[in-house]
Amino acid sequence: MVSTTTRDEMTWYECDQCGLLFDDETDAKQHEETCTDEEPSYIQ
Repeated sequence: MVSTTTRDEMTWYECDQCGLLFDDETDAKQHEETCTDEEPSYIQ
């Protein structure tokens, strides 16, 4: 499921599994379909 949140006066779409934020709801839903419930390795 994708949640909507507001940060810095913008609407963001958050993956409920890993917490990754997207500025586009479609991107968030596509990510969630393949999300492994782990934090992405490219976030440091």
